[in-house]
Amino acid sequence: MQSLYWQFRWIYMEFCNCHLKNKSKCKKNALDKVALIIIFYFSLPSYILQIEDNIENLCLACTKLYQALNEGNMLGKRFKRRNVLLKTLYKLVDIDSDPLCLKLAKIILAMKVDGRNLLSVCKLAFKICKDKKNDLIVQNDTFQNDALLDYLLEVLRNEDLQKNNEALVYCMGAIKFMSGNAVLLNEMVNRGAVEMLLQLMKQINNIKEHDTYFSNLGHLLVQLTATVRTLADFGPARCRLSCSGAVSELCVALEQRGGDKDVCTCIVRILSKLSSYNDFCAALADCSRCYILFLALLNKHQKQQDIVIRIIFILGNLTAKNNKAREQFFKEKESVNTLTSLFQTYYELDLSTQRWYHDRKGKEKNHLKHPSEAEDVLIKLIRVLANLSIHPTIGAALAAAHPVVGLLVTVLEYKSVDDCEELVINAATTINNLSYYQVKDSAVQDKKLHIAEKLLKLLMSDNMDAVVEAVRVFGNLSQHHEIRDFIMQKNIYKFMITLLDSKKRDVCFFACGVLLNLTVDKNKRAFLMEEGGIGKLVDCLQDFGPADWQLSCLICKTLWNYSENITSTASCFGGDTDTLLALLTSLLDEEVELDCSLDRDIMDCQRVYWEREFKPVAEKLLDRIQSHHSFLPAEPITSF
Repeated sequence: MQSLYWQFRWIYMEFCNCHLKNKSKCKKNALDKVALIIIFYFSLPSYILQIEDNIENLCLACTKLYQALNEGNMLGKRFKRRNVLLKTLYKLVDIDSDPLCLKLAKIILAMKVDGRNLLSVCKLAFKICKDKKNDLIVQNDTFQNDALLDYLLEVLRNEDLQKNNEALVYCMGAIKFMSGNAVLLNEMVNRGAVEMLLQLMKQINNIKEHDTYFSNLGHLLVQLTATVRTLADFGPARCRLSCSGAVSELCVALEQRGGDKDVCTCIVRILSKLSSYNDFCAALADCSRCYILFLALLNKHQKQQDIVIRIIFILGNLTAKNNKAREQFFKEKESVNTLTSLFQTYYELDLSTQRWYHDRKGKEKNHLKHPSEAEDVLIKLIRVLANLSIHPTIGAALAAAHPVVGLLVTVLEYKSVDDCEELVINAATTINNLSYYQVKDSAVQDKKLHIAEKLLKLLMSDNMDAVVEAVRVFGNLSQHHEIRDFIMQKNIYKFMITLLDSKKRDVCFFACGVLLNLTVDKNKRAFLMEEGGIGKLVDCLQDFGPADWQLSCLICKTLWNYSENITSTASCFGGDTDTLLALLTSLLDEEVELDCSLDRDIMDCQRVYWEREFKPVAEKLLDRIQSHHSFLPAEPITSF
């Protein structure tokens, strides 16, 4: 304790000398504070320093010391007895108290230490911030001037990357832990941390792979990107990331560090989060090299599920609404083959997982969670294929890609809706998209009967979303006479008629599309009357009418085809004739009112559709019914 006393006495004498030499720069109250601190410290026996009650006094003394040094202009490297002070402060670090260590760390950092001293104090800050129990003391400190956060940011801003790499890793780690606290996160943004971190990333990106320090900086980049990931979840920080060009720097880092799994994982986590926002998604789509970069990473880390699933998610967001993004991705070499290879890999992984549970005779079946990791990858991968298939040229190419279609059908074969609803429905949706394209060598057309067989499972399920997707596929496939025969043989048409009672527009629309295609064949039209289909179609027309001119048009087309060989309205439409006549007359009125729940643009679009699509077929149908004794020749309307 005597040694500690003499060390602080030297500090006191140094301060006195400073005061005597330049009174204008040193204040009397600062001198008094130093004196008070010294008297306080060295009137205590050493064993008392360990008593918990005196930790607060030590913290207060450190606060006073910091204030005295600051007011005496002795922070930084200007103080002659700086080394003596630092040694004393480092000895106090041994006292096991995080509040005290926080005060000490601030003073040490304020003294602008470097080398091993900088590393030691950064480790100390890391230790303090790592413990969640210290959030409150760090948070309270942050509301003061010259907080620990300010000094840590200053270290990152000013210290040399190569000379102090290890110290910067611990410093960045401390800030990463701080970012887990909402209050501290907000303070970080207010202090310009976002811009500073991106500037630091840019410095790291400027160090090329052949440089000796390149690999060492990977640890720093992991801590940095983990912090940016937290910032990406915070609205104000996200705005600053957008303005600061974060996407381009992240892509550069990802390209340079493609072999570093930890860095890749952190960056794709950031990009997957940011790609959920339109402005970031657009910025990423404009990075032309991002597609080839993502494909390279998918091939390199094919079995790293945490990386693969996030890259696939990003690609799903990029291709969701952007035709240019679809084109850029598709034109990259081996893009579809990469997706197919991933599909095969994770399908086999999912299959082996299922077999493992089955081999255990169901003992752990309750522990098999859905979606599994493999299923999750397949769900997001199929979403990418579905998005790509929206583009006319790409969709046509994918429809002819037998490996792609084969794997989609395989999902319907080995997986039930009860097992994994999203996976099965996504597969059905993508098959529906591809079935739209009538192209030479279409894999969908080659497998159409097999697909129809597998869709029966979906139709019979209790899941209405699955039922709707199955009906949509039948809507496209029923343009082929083989499928229409299949529908009749399996009594699927009865199910379609039943769906007209659902009172749901989309369900009725797709079911009516299948019925329209069936009425193209003259020998299949009678089923509508036999199964009560006419009455249900008229009910749909009454229910939806002006609210959905597309559905109304579809109903009129179906009734037009059905009534091609009409001899009398009684035999053709039965008791629904009068209702149908009244409905058509009403719906053809020029002053017909549109659904008031629609916004103006949709209303204008619906009116155009009424004029160009609904009105012509409805007028023809009305005329036929009214003049049912006239046997004018008629042509069937083309299929749905």
